[in-house]
Parts: sequence; C-alpha cells; structure tokens
Amino acid sequence: MQLSDRIGRRMKLQDLHILMTVIQSGSMRKAAQSLNITQPAISRSIAELEHALGVRLLERHRQGVEATEYGRALLDCGVAVFDDLRQGVKTIEFLADPTAGQVRIGNTLTSAESFIAALIDRVSQHYPGIVFHVVPAGADILCRELNQRNLDLVIARGGGPFKEGQFGFDILYEDSFVVLAGVQNPWAQRRRIKLAELVNEPWALPPSDNVVGAAVMDAFRANGLDNPRTTLVTVSPELRISLLESGRFLTIAAAALKLRTKRPELKVLPVELPMARMPVGIITVKNRRLSPVAKLFIQHAHEVAKPLTKRK
Repeated sequence: MQLSDRIGRRMKLQDLHILMTVIQSGSMRKAAQSLNITQPAISRSIAELEHALGVRLLERHRQGVEATEYGRALLDCGVAVFDDLRQGVKTIEFLADPTAGQVRIGNTLTSAESFIAALIDRVSQHYPGIVFHVVPAGADILCRELNQRNLDLVIARGGGPFKEGQFGFDILYEDSFVVLAGVQNPWAQRRRIKLAELVNEPWALPPSDNVVGAAVMDAFRANGLDNPRTTLVTVSPELRISLLESGRFLTIAAAALKLRTKRPELKVLPVELPMARMPVGIITVKNRRLSPVAKLFIQHAHEVAKPLTKRK
C-alpha cells in the first residue's frame, strides 16, 4: 500500500487539529487545556500521526515543543484543509439561505472607508442577513491575517507585503490625490495655485518611506522643487486632517475620500499634482476557495467602483 493510501485510511481530522493546537500553543499541557482533553490523549494522537507518516513531527524540549520541518509542512496543510471545510460549510449555509452569511474584510486605507460603507449599504439592502466584519490595520498585520485565513479578503493598494506570489490582486479603481486645506486657510480662497507657491507652507504629510509619502516627494521633485516644509510626519490621515482645521496647515490625501462633501470644514485646493494614480483593489489568497458571500461581496464591489473608474 502506498504512503498516500495509508495516510488516507489512518489520518484523522481530529489528530490534525490536535497537532495544529500543540504547535500553535508550543506545549502539550497548554494544548490539552485548550482542547479540554487529557495530556496522554494529546501524546497518543501525535504518536499515531507520526507513525502513520513515518516521520517526527515535533521536537520535545524542557520549554515545550516545536514543529520539525515535517510538522510545519503538515501545519500549513492543516490550515488549508480546515479553511476549505469552513468554506464548504459556508457554501451549504448560503445554499440553505442566500440572504445570510458573513464576510471578513481587512482594510489598510482610510480613503477606502467611504467606498466600503457604500458597498456594505448596497449589499445589505439585497441581503439583509449578511454580517460584515471590517478590520482596519496595517498591511503587515492584514497580510498575516489573510495568510492565516482569518480574513476573506483585503481592500488595499497593491504592492508592499501583498506583492508576494501567493496573493491575487483584483483592481477596483485607481486613487488620485488632492491638496487639502482648512476652509479658514488663506489658500482656500484662491482659484488657481501652483505647487511651487506652497513649498514653504507648513505641511502635514506621511513619512517618505510610505507609498503615498514617497509619491508626494516625487511630485515636488517632478516640478523641480525642494521638499515641502513639513511640520508633522505621521501615517495617520486622521491626525493630519485634524491639524488642517487650525487654518494653517496643508496635506495631501486620496481623492476617493470625497472630503468636499463629507467634511465641509475642509477645502480641496486647485493644485495640479503630478502624482501617479495608485491602484486600489481586492487582495485574496491564490488557490483558496472563497465563500459564496465573499464572492458576492467582490461582485458588488466592482459595481460600486464603476463611477470611480470613470473619474478623470
């Protein structure tokens, strides 16, 4: 009998689940407590797996246990197996009731929040039983959560940690950028402004190692200008925008925020920015089966994004 046939007959999902819990907790004792079973039952389950595979899956030491190379390979497989099972259950639930379900969305962009809100409003009108879990966080955190199947998808700009080969990027629209000021800022009354006129104004900007921050510096250099006089450097768009209300500072933000209508205390200045448009899209794990609700969400996302793709 071949190894693959023997494994199919002898490997149990429960044993695989136990192994994953042991590796993630780093201790037989902690795994037993988490699973509410005895430690001998844990040891017996691991021993049966190792016997079936013919390799050692764990290294035991005084501090606990850690996965061997074989154990890590099986752990990756287990994550995919249980994720497929969860997606299968979700498919059954959706077939039983197409108006219900859950979708877990990661988001790295404040500029995309109004887009996500419009998308949720649209989908929930047609499918009132769907629950949306939105997780705003940095790209590195969401990359890990997506890899671990804790998220169905992420809405973000392409690149960064998501440029690795295991991720797919489905473009929704391209972000353009505008210069913002508070309505009390003297520049808010001007009808025409050249970027060169704003170099020595106090700016609140993202750091230069940030995708947007680097693009801002490129925009000034493309006009033959020095870097602007930056007073505040932060990745937080909320803090930058809050500073504008004093009437002294300027910042650059994504046009998709539609701040002109949502934030009457702010004004988009008539400045031409030579900044490349940055694609915003849906990031998923390649070769992963998505739930029907996640697919439905993506389908409606493209419908909501159509007006943004037509914007010049």
